[in-house]
Amino acid sequence: MQRIKSILRASLLWRALSACCDWLGRQWAASRVVQAYLSPSDLSCRTSGSSVFALLWDKLHGLVCWVYDRLRLEKLFAGSVFTRLWFWCAVTIALAPLLPTMATAGLACLCFVSLLLAFARDRARRLQFTAVNKYIMLYAVVFAVGTVVSVTPRASLPVGLLTVLFTLFALIPINTVDSRNKLLMLVRLLVLVGAAVSLYGLYQFIFRTGYQSDAWVDSNMFAGISFRVVSTFSNPNMLGQYLVLMIPLGGACLLNDFAKPRLRWLWLVCCGLMCMCMVLTFSRGAWLALLCAGLAFFVLINPRLLILAPFALVALYFVLPDTIIQRFTSIGDLSDHSTSYRVSIWLGSLRMLSDYWLCGVGPGPDAFNTVYPVYSYDEIVTPHSHNLLLQITSDAGVCALILFCVILWVYFRRLCAAIHATTCKTGRLLQIAFLSGTAGFMVQAMTDYSFYNYRVMFLFWVYLALGMLAAGWNDLKTEVKA
Repeated sequence: MQRIKSILRASLLWRALSACCDWLGRQWAASRVVQAYLSPSDLSCRTSGSSVFALLWDKLHGLVCWVYDRLRLEKLFAGSVFTRLWFWCAVTIALAPLLPTMATAGLACLCFVSLLLAFARDRARRLQFTAVNKYIMLYAVVFAVGTVVSVTPRASLPVGLLTVLFTLFALIPINTVDSRNKLLMLVRLLVLVGAAVSLYGLYQFIFRTGYQSDAWVDSNMFAGISFRVVSTFSNPNMLGQYLVLMIPLGGACLLNDFAKPRLRWLWLVCCGLMCMCMVLTFSRGAWLALLCAGLAFFVLINPRLLILAPFALVALYFVLPDTIIQRFTSIGDLSDHSTSYRVSIWLGSLRMLSDYWLCGVGPGPDAFNTVYPVYSYDEIVTPHSHNLLLQITSDAGVCALILFCVILWVYFRRLCAAIHATTCKTGRLLQIAFLSGTAGFMVQAMTDYSFYNYRVMFLFWVYLALGMLAAGWNDLKTEVKA
């Protein structure tokens, strides 16, 4: 490593590019717009809430505690496993990629029960908030309203309830994780489970097991692709979407523990497994998303690494098999059935939303297919719009879309400000990982309905919650009693 550094420092090209990057960095830092974006009024990860909502919550909290005492439920729940909020939170988050959707929903409900018991047993406990909480709750309310006014209310009800449940689950980690150790533990659990999911995907590829669909590949253009890995997500694009979130976290663990030989090799193996599995999804959107996430990750760590990006891309061209290169370079080729199919769906969805923009048509494929065929191009049949923002608007209207965008705006602003202000290596690496993972996720969301798999949706909201906690790294306790 020292030899490489000395060679680079002796290079005139490297020094010229470094000087250019330094100048651009100074201009960027001096920008009033950038400074305004990086200076939110409060950088704390959690607060006790404010205004009318906090007052109402205090009244409700008092009522819950009174009922708990009057019914003498402490005799029933003292020492009960249902009071172990941290345990249920960690188990639910860790097992979500492995369990069926309804099992994950059941565990999520247990977490809410455990949270309610925690408040009922402790009058002094306060509901914790981050900057995105109120927008998340409003988003859930708007989605519930969209479910009620759906064109097919009965069919939309299960999807709407599941969406509201998984969205509001973001409040659980915020009210559970109170120390850096707990946050790190959850991140490491997510990476280890991601490696296990990837290992199962490699097993599927070797033994050719798992569901496959002819619609996933244009056989005329990609005759060399006969199998796409799905692992536990039943769809290669959804697996890719999941891995886009997990790989930056693996990178953060690797860099954080690089000086520890055993942990270094553990995280290196985990990252290798996830990257190999990502390649075998043959998901072009996921590949592009991972490239964007990786670019953001390394540039935020050290902007000078941007200089190496062209060389890395050239190296990948000579290393990767022709099948992968052909698949990646076909992005945007309208002669590919998958690309033209998506473009037609987007146009049809926009036509539909010109009439249903206010409240949408309701969540779920039944509601979508009740209305969409009237507006579709080329008589295309599809369960969703293949674009996250379009589908959110279709499910619950323009208010849901605005709230979702506000959530992302606040989330990215807090993380950018935290990265700018945090000096702790571990905290900064986690902040960079959460920011880059979410950015990559949203890149792929432009070509896929990312919440088509409900467990991916669940993990996305968990990811946002953990990212907000990482943004307030300085406020988290450094130690926690066992």
